Amino acid sequence: MMKKLRYFLKDSIRKTVDFSATRQSLGYPPPPVEKPVHGDGAIIPLPRPGEWKEICAITVEEAISRRCSVRKFSSLPLSLDEFAFLLWATQGFRSTPGPEGGFRTVPSAGCRHPFETYMAVFRVGSLERGLYRYLPVEHGMIFLGCPENLEARTAQAAMGQPFAGKAAVTFIWTAVPARTEWRYGEASVKVIALDAGHVCQNLYIACQAVGTGTCAIAAYDQEAADGLIGVDGEEEFVVYMAPVGKTGNFTRS
Repeated sequence: MMKKLRYFLKDSIRKTVDFSATRQSLGYPPPPVEKPVHGDGAIIPLPRPGEWKEICAITVEEAISRRCSVRKFSSLPLSLDEFAFLLWATQGFRSTPGPEGGFRTVPSAGCRHPFETYMAVFRVGSLERGLYRYLPVEHGMIFLGCPENLEARTAQAAMGQPFAGKAAVTFIWTAVPARTEWRYGEASVKVIALDAGHVCQNLYIACQAVGTGTCAIAAYDQEAADGLIGVDGEEEFVVYMAPVGKTGNFTRS
């Protein structure tokens, strides 16, 4: 069984995929680059690149050398500028996107970008506690509501790891596989997993610029995590989590 599962770490499957049968090859339009906003959900604008006032200028070498996983956070909140910067650094567009998307701050196989970003917000500026979804095209977000016992439910979704509910905000990424499958068919499994790593590593490095820390979480309760943010678990499901908070030992210079 273990050796069979290792197959998905290899690229051998690419030789067996009938790429003439993918939805792209059959002439279907690509799936939307982000989920639509339904109902009366008002888009909350976020500070854009060039508007951030509290981003520390450190070198790439410093950011990489400071990278570590952090599981203990101070009670200090993130500012809205810091929060907006982290969202842009992980899934934002580098330039105005076109109808089929555009280039982002992270790489993705075939520029397919199969992820949605949800946030369990506990202490960010003047934002209301609750669940939000990032809208990279607009560089904004929508408020999804605030379930009861959000801190406890977020920790439960992270397989009982308490720091997920004690952070200033916990990032929750879902995969929408159809975006990548449109081009790569069965070969999508591996590249979606690789793409998730690109996103979270950008978060680690970006956290250093704002005096925060994070810790990637790949051990989570699938059903609890999907249920927390209200996704169906089939066409969209949680693949990664990352709590973020102030570390209390950072000095701007």
